[in-house]
Formats: sequence, C-alpha cells, structure tokens
Amino acid sequence: MKPTDRRGALRAGAAAALVGALSTACGTEPRPTPAARAPADAAQSPAAPDPAARGPAPAPRRFPGQPDEITHGPRDRPRVALTFHGQGDPALATGLLARAERAGARLTVLAVGSWLDEHPEMARRILDGGHELGNHTQRHVDVNAMTEAEALAEIEACATRLRRLTGSPGTWFRPSRAQHAAPAVLRAARRAGYPHVLSYDVDSLDFTSPGPAAIVRNTTGPVRAGSVVSLHFGYPDTAAALPLLLADLDRRGLSAVTTTELFS
Repeated sequence: MKPTDRRGALRAGAAAALVGALSTACGTEPRPTPAARAPADAAQSPAAPDPAARGPAPAPRRFPGQPDEITHGPRDRPRVALTFHGQGDPALATGLLARAERAGARLTVLAVGSWLDEHPEMARRILDGGHELGNHTQRHVDVNAMTEAEALAEIEACATRLRRLTGSPGTWFRPSRAQHAAPAVLRAARRAGYPHVLSYDVDSLDFTSPGPAAIVRNTTGPVRAGSVVSLHFGYPDTAAALPLLLADLDRRGLSAVTTTELFS
C-alpha cells in the first residue's frame, strides 16, 4: 500500500470508529464482555484456509543482549508492538484483526489455551492475517501465585494447544494476571522453551472499558519508539479505539509491527 493510500485508509477508519465510540459496551477483566453482535468488519474478514496449506508458526527465538523479561524494544527505530491478550468473543476479535489488516498493521496475540480449545480456528486466522501468536497460559490464572511446577504445567498446556494447531509453541510467552513474571515463572518459561518473557511498557487499561478515547489517550501519551503496548481482545471499546490509535501512531511516524519484527 502506498503511504498516501495507507494514511487515507487510516483516516477513514478513524472517522468510522469515532462515530461508533459513543455507544460501545463495557466489560471487566478477566472475562471480556461479548459484543451484542459481530462488527461489520467480521463479515469482511478472510476465512482461514486449511492449516495443511500453510507452514508451521514461528518458534520462540532468543535475542542476544535482551533480558529474560522484555518490556520494550529498540528506541532508535520508528516501530511499536501492539500486543493483545487473546480471549473473548471471536467475532469481535476477527473484526479487530480485519481493521488492523486494512491499516497495514501487524499484531502480536498472546492466546489463552482454553480460548483456543473453544475457538481453534482463531489460531490460523491470526497467523494468516500476518500477525504472530504466542502463549498466555492455559487458564488465565494468577500464574505468579503458583509454584514453579504449577506454572510450568500452565505454560506447557497452552504450548501443547499451539503446537497442535500451528506446529509451533508460539513466538512469545506472557504471564497471565501480571505485568511482570515472578522468578519461578521466568524459570518455568525457560523450561517450557521460551527464552524471553514478554512484558510491556505501555498499559492501555482497555480491560476497564474506559471508552475508546481514553484507550487512545492511555496509549499515545506514554508510547514512543520501541514501546510494547498491552491491549485485549474481547472488548468493544478496544475494537472501536484501534483505528483511532493506528491513525495517531501513523501521524507520529510510528509503525505497528509484530514483537519479533520490533527486534529484527
């Protein structure tokens, strides 16, 4: 897409989202509020092809020089990573993915294993849209409150689902119910095959359903080159805010890329 075309698409998407922002529903973490009906974007999104027609998802990678827990990427490149906790209404998630794709943005989705059990088609839908998929534990419990063995079981259970659906355990692991991983969780993640735990330096607070305008303010206020932003599937406010957020990033010369691309 040419830069002028991309900016035009972002402005059009932002205008449409602003109209819808006045009537979005509310929800509370960790159980996202389902949308009353699937957004129009969901009907336009491409169907996931046969998994056998695609290769496996990328495996976890080690990035030399990066700590065990990563909160942000390089500050000298005009890129940011929008990372989504993967659970909630799949129609709402599909619509959000479609909006990102029309704007040329690529996302990182940290999926909950039980969500993949209920909606296995979402694994391929995420990857086939050019996004990347990772691990957010099996049951979205307070993983930092667990023993190392219990945390390992949670991480490996989700990794098993990801391998079955995509051929890979996913690119990243993020602890559930926490911004930072406890030492036992860091050790469990390494044992499960994830060299780095993915944290973030910008919290959109979208799970509090503050409204699309507040989500954009919470994100664009602190965001800068290299930032990793925490967002969630399953919240209508977030879906409505995404075009506005992407338009603001574009005005500032920042591109939304996958977390792996942020470090590449």
